[in-house]
Amino acid sequence: MNNQIVPTKGNLLATKKSLALSRTGFDLLDRKRNILIREMMSLIERAAKIQGKIDDTYDAAYAALQRANITLGICDELSRTVPLDNSLNVAYRSVMGVEIPMVSFDPVSIPIPFGLNSTNIMLDDAYNKFGEVKRLTAELAEVENSVYRLADAIKKTQKRANALKNIMIPRFETTVKFITDALEEKDREEFSRLKVIKKQKINK
Repeated sequence: MNNQIVPTKGNLLATKKSLALSRTGFDLLDRKRNILIREMMSLIERAAKIQGKIDDTYDAAYAALQRANITLGICDELSRTVPLDNSLNVAYRSVMGVEIPMVSFDPVSIPIPFGLNSTNIMLDDAYNKFGEVKRLTAELAEVENSVYRLADAIKKTQKRANALKNIMIPRFETTVKFITDALEEKDREEFSRLKVIKKQKINK
């Protein structure tokens, strides 16, 4: 690069400006990376808690379903009466330019669809517990998808920051030194030449 650039004051100013912009860019990327990492770590902790709740709720839901099957017989026909739930909504929020999903349910209470004369409280309990499993699963999907997106953004940000730190900034620093040294050498040569000319005039 140094062999291709002319050592002029204009090029020195332009290179110094590029160096300053690269350093600013690196600082911004480094801050962005740290913010994304903090956000991701908090979501990982949240995911672990949700996963624990899901495991416990699944156990309770299957136990309730087993009790219902024992008292009512296999509840296959009754399960077909459960309506399709379209209350799931997905919106997005931005964290340092990264789109993070937010999953929610409409606050509409869906009544138990079974007839009271053909079921019992054990099936109602299983229905409610599987509803809770559904809610927690949606929440976990939101968190895990967010962690994946943040991890991908962190990787890209780190790659760009490394390129600035290890390639662009050292290259601009080397170019600034090359131009500065060349201009200083040129000034010394000019000073020496003027000294010789002055001495020749005095000797005349």
